[in-house]
Amino acid sequence: MEAVDQPGLLPPRLRRLCRLEDIPDPGAKGFPPAPGGFTGLFAVRQGQEIRVYVNACPHIGISLDWMPDRFLSVDGQFIICSTHGAEFRLMDGYCVRGPCQGDRLEPVMIQIKDGDVLVAEDAGL
Repeated sequence: MEAVDQPGLLPPRLRRLCRLEDIPDPGAKGFPPAPGGFTGLFAVRQGQEIRVYVNACPHIGISLDWMPDRFLSVDGQFIICSTHGAEFRLMDGYCVRGPCQGDRLEPVMIQIKDGDVLVAEDAGL
């Protein structure tokens, strides 16, 4: 997901989340909250496709990972909520099974520049 310029809006201040190669391919990686924040982020990768989401289940807001960087099903096809077993599609965060079926994970706009994955400074706050 690339950031899109919108006329009349100031561009967000960006912070470096990680290097592209820090995210396993295929796989996922979690990140702590921004300074002063409460909720972390996580990234999923399939080849050059990267998605970043807020690390919170839409059902009750709990972190999705059951261990650091453990977000995906055994077969790598879904993001799994460690508490409820809800299943989310990787590339759009849509919940296909579980108590939040039909909801979505909160996406975070990213920019990739010179191999760095960048997010808005306030992402996850």
